[in-house]
Amino acid sequence: MTREDDDMTVPAEAPESGAAGEASPLGALSQLIQEALDKGASYQRLADRAIDPETGATVSKPYLQRVVKNPPVNPPLPPEIGAIAAALGKPVRLIKEAVARQWLLYEATELAGYDAEVRIIVGHLAGKSPEELRMWRYMIEAEERARRESGQ
Repeated sequence: MTREDDDMTVPAEAPESGAAGEASPLGALSQLIQEALDKGASYQRLADRAIDPETGATVSKPYLQRVVKNPPVNPPLPPEIGAIAAALGKPVRLIKEAVARQWLLYEATELAGYDAEVRIIVGHLAGKSPEELRMWRYMIEAEERARRESGQ
């Protein structure tokens, strides 16, 4: 499966990032591919490794070039995401996050040290009003305080 026939393209820029607050001229996925190129990879070498281990889907050298130079309107599909992850030697999760930032302007913060239930709660809170968020924050802080005071 390739996306070579997707000829409708628009530039996709990532939201501002970096310590200096400067916006990258490349979208998040485009930037990951460019970083691999900057480290000595070639588009052809990346394309040769771009095989999704689950589906066998591939992405071509021209597709990878297009993602960097003139990103397609539509984001890569899940099998293509797996192929790009294999090409870059990166976790699929990281590629999905880059795709979400580049095409959906979606930012997510990784929660380390928590289980899936905490991630669900955080996702659920994303659409709450400021008042509802304040109530949840107070409940979470009260639980943390009780845990500390009880020595847990």
